Amino acid sequence: MDDSAVLAPESATHAALSPPTREETLIAWLRAAQRVAIGFSGGVDSAYLAVVARRTLGADNVLAIIGRSASYPAEQWATARGVAQSFGIEVLELDTDELNDPRYAANPSNRCYFCKTELWSKLVPRARAGGFDVVADGTNADDLGDHRPGAQAAREHMVASPLAELGFTKAEIRDRSRALGIPTWSQPSSPCLSSRLPYGTSVTPARLGQVEQAERALRALGISDDMRVRYHDDLARVELSQSSLAKWIEPGRFADLRKAVRNAGFDRVALDLRGFRSGSLNVLHGVTAS
Repeated sequence: MDDSAVLAPESATHAALSPPTREETLIAWLRAAQRVAIGFSGGVDSAYLAVVARRTLGADNVLAIIGRSASYPAEQWATARGVAQSFGIEVLELDTDELNDPRYAANPSNRCYFCKTELWSKLVPRARAGGFDVVADGTNADDLGDHRPGAQAAREHMVASPLAELGFTKAEIRDRSRALGIPTWSQPSSPCLSSRLPYGTSVTPARLGQVEQAERALRALGISDDMRVRYHDDLARVELSQSSLAKWIEPGRFADLRKAVRNAGFDRVALDLRGFRSGSLNVLHGVTAS
């Protein structure tokens, strides 16, 4: 396929379009691509892209590929499988091995570059071997203003980002997902577990498992909106949304929260009074978009 046939128009061209109209441009993009493999995490963005692709191109022309590793939360894997099953999307799972790359495990500020390099170096050849010349991810327009070194790896492997290219914001994707009956429309963002570790703190399966166990315990307490457990050696710094923070700062409830997190192996638990902030470790380390 001629690559020029699937290039999306510049996002600025679509900046003023309403979400349904923007979705029409996505449908046109997909039809030009004809067959699409999607890096599928089961998050809000990739779920929306996969469902629209399935509705547009049919089951035989869409493949959702999941990269499995210790940094990928088990609950998100379950969500991804559930969405795929509900909407008749074919799924391929591949194991990725970024934790055995010392450049990734050292946890530098460009850690995501090494992770995505590992992912796309396995996913793209498998997709193209199956006849999927176009490979896409769920990057959205809001992501373009954040520090995302993984985007460079996507470019190097010729991975398209139609949602970003066409100007879809996270809010629009949630709105359209709700309209299409995709259950992830209200799902909190859930980046890889390694994002909970400060840069320079080595990434290990044990640390990732500790964070995942703590976050799962907080979900079991009923915390359903944005939340992070940030790893600081023996200290867990818990970030909650402002609405949840007001509830869980109450001494009795905080005691329950602290117990749940300590059961995951942390000696100390701090509730961050600044609340949930996406990319807060970037802020702490002075890392900005490049």
